[in-house]
Amino acid sequence: MAEPQEANKQEKKNEVELNYHTYLMLDNILNSQVMQSVVKNKPVHDEHLFIVTHQAYELWFKQVLHEIDSVRSMFLLPALDESKTLQILNRLSRVTLILKLMVDQIDILETMTPLDFLEFRLQLSSASGFQSLQFRLLENKMGVMESSRVKYNQQHYTKVFSTPEQVKKLNDSIEQPSLFQLVEKWLERTPGLTVKSFHFWELYKRSVERWLQDILFFPAQKATDEKVKENLLAEYKKQQESFESILDVEKYNASVARGDRHISHEAFKGALLISLYHDQPRLTSLPGFSPFLWTLILC
Repeated sequence: MAEPQEANKQEKKNEVELNYHTYLMLDNILNSQVMQSVVKNKPVHDEHLFIVTHQAYELWFKQVLHEIDSVRSMFLLPALDESKTLQILNRLSRVTLILKLMVDQIDILETMTPLDFLEFRLQLSSASGFQSLQFRLLENKMGVMESSRVKYNQQHYTKVFSTPEQVKKLNDSIEQPSLFQLVEKWLERTPGLTVKSFHFWELYKRSVERWLQDILFFPAQKATDEKVKENLLAEYKKQQESFESILDVEKYNASVARGDRHISHEAFKGALLISLYHDQPRLTSLPGFSPFLWTLILC
C-alpha cells in the first residue's frame, strides 16, 4: 500500500497544471466552431467568421449580464451604500464600452457580403439571433417595456425557449426588478426632493418662467418689427407648452400613459435635481449620471 506522501505526490502529478491554456479552457472554446457547411460536405469559408462573431457576442452578453446583475444587487438594498457609487459608475461605464464594441463588430461581419452569407444560410435551418436567451435576459434586466417588443414569427419571444433551465432564467428575469425600475425608485428618494425648507420644484418652475421671459417674452415686448414680435411670442408659447408637459404632473403622467415617457414624475424630478446640483456636497457622492444611466432614464 502506497504511503500517504507518495499518494499525494501522484495526485499532484495527475492534476492538470494551471496555465494560460487551461485557465481559459481554450480547448473548449477553440473547438466549438462547428461549421454546418463542413458537416454537410459543402464547406463555405465565411461561415467560420459568422460563428466566431456570434460567439463573441454571446461572451460579451455574459459579461454585460455579470455587470448589470452586480449593479442591480447594490440598488436592491433598502438604502444605497454611497461608498459603492464609484463602483457602480465604473461598471456601467464598462457596459457602455462593451455595447459600443459589440456595435463595432458589425463592421467585421459586413466584410462578408450578402451573397457569401447565402452560400451557407440554408444550412442553418431556422436558427436566428432572435433565439439568443442571453440577449432576452439582458433586455429584461435592463427594463425593456413589454409594449416595445417585436414578435418573432408572430409569436411572443418567450415561446422560443422550452428547456426548464431556459424558462426558469427567463421567468426570473421577468419577475425580478429591472435596472430601470431600481434606478427609478432610487431617484424618487433623491435627497432634497422632500426637504421642507428647500422647495426644489417651485424654485425650478419660477426659474423656467423667468428664463423664458428674459429670452423671449421681454424681447418680444420691445420689438418694433411686428414679424419679429410675432415669432418671439410664438416661440415663447411653444416653449411654455413644452415645459408645461414636465412641470404639470397630470400632463406628465398623461405622456407616460401614452408611452412618450417611461420614468415616473417624481423620479424625473430627482434626475433633474441631481443634474442641476451635482456639485453640491450632499450630491457629489451619488452616482451622478453616466451616459448609460441617462440613456436608461430618457429612453
